[in-house]
Formats: sequence, C-alpha cells, structure tokens
Amino acid sequence: MSVLDRFRLDGKWLFITGGSRGLGRAMALAIADAGADVILVGREKATLDKTANEIRAFGRQVIAIQGDVSIPEECEQICQRALAEHGPIDILINNVGGRRLNIPTQEMPLENWRQMMDLNLTCTFLCTKLIGGAMVARGKGGRVINIASISGLVANRNIAGRHYETAKAAVIHFTRAVAVDWAPHGVTVNAILPGGFATDVVTRWMETAPEAMHTFTAQIPMGELGKPEDLGPLAVFLASDGSRYMTGSAVVIDGGYILW
Repeated sequence: MSVLDRFRLDGKWLFITGGSRGLGRAMALAIADAGADVILVGREKATLDKTANEIRAFGRQVIAIQGDVSIPEECEQICQRALAEHGPIDILINNVGGRRLNIPTQEMPLENWRQMMDLNLTCTFLCTKLIGGAMVARGKGGRVINIASISGLVANRNIAGRHYETAKAAVIHFTRAVAVDWAPHGVTVNAILPGGFATDVVTRWMETAPEAMHTFTAQIPMGELGKPEDLGPLAVFLASDGSRYMTGSAVVIDGGYILW
C-alpha cells in the first residue's frame, strides 16, 4: 500500500455541521475529494444546495439537511435523523460556531451567554454524544474532529465577547477527555484550532472592526490570513488512516499567530 492510500476515504460517510460555507465548506470539499460521501448540515438552503452540487461534481453522494444545531432540541433531531436515514457515519466534524456577539463581560446578559455556549459548545457535545456515540456502539472505529480555535488558548486583542474564548477552551478539553474514553474503541477525537482565515464572516469583521482586524493580522508571522482551502488537507489527515495513532490532539493552524 502506498502511503498516499492511507489518506483515501473511499466508502466513508462524513457528517459535518456548518458544512455549506466558509471553513466547513472547504473541509467538506476536501474530504469528498478524498473519496467520502457527505451529510451537510447548515441553516441556509442556498449555500447548502451550492456546496452539495460542488460535492456531487466529485462523483460523491451528498445529503443536505437544513437546520440550526445551535438549538439543542433541533441538533438532537438532526443527528437522530442522519443516523436513522443515512447511517452508519464514519467521520464527524463539529464545525459550527462563531463569536457573533461583541459584548463586554460586564454587560453580557445571561440569555446571550447561554445562546453562545449552545452555539460553540453544546452542539459539539450533542453531535459527539449521538454521532460519535454511534461509532463507539458500532465497534468499527471512527473519527471525530472538533473545530475549536486559537481563541481557546489566547484572548484576542481589542474585542469583547469572551464567551467565545471560554467555549473554545472547553471544546479543546472536551476533545482530550473524550479521546481518553473512546481510544479503546478505535474512535479518535482530535481538535483543529484555526487562527485567522479569510472567510465571509472575517471579511465582514474587517469592515465593521478594521482596527481589531489590523491588530490581528499584524501579529501573524506569515503576514496574511489563511485561505479556507488551507484547512482541507488537515481535515483529510485527521479523518483518514494517516492519523490512526493520533488522538486527543489540538492542532494549531494559524500562520504562527500564537508564537508571539
């Protein structure tokens, strides 16, 4: 077997939240290119349809499920539907998340805090429990990839909304703890910690908070934001047999931002 064959994902099924745009789309396309079929979950029909068509162009099967996993009850329903109608699932990418609110801690309403925890942490727990739990029960291994952030390691400058740093730090340690539990079952659990990437969300942030964005970019040793497609190869690696002996890891991909 060629070493490159260990990165093939033929015959596998991926379930990815927030997979229709941004970093989620880039990972979904990369994993489809490596051979996997895909269950896409997203809130917007237009972007779901567009990404689904791009995946079909690789000759892969794709199921698009429209829904909001940041609502716990809806997240559970989506996972249960995917397992009942399209299982078994071999790869889970918990990608949904975002800062969304830029409210200082001393002004943050409890309701908003809970909403952001559901967006960045609770849905990761629920999808891991249900989709990942089914991998454990099946007994044939699997891959769970949680998209955390370098914000789980550092506090960003010139910005509020510390709910995001808190939730992403929790995702990192949740990844490690579950990795210990599921290692005997052949289910690996790893996290990707992106830095700044040129997604639509970041582009809007650049327009509304140019000072914060300038400060952020100036701290990247490589001198630029990452491109969404830069994340695809890392996702393929963690989803594949190439990462068989790797679990509980938090892999930073940030152009060197946290080195300074």
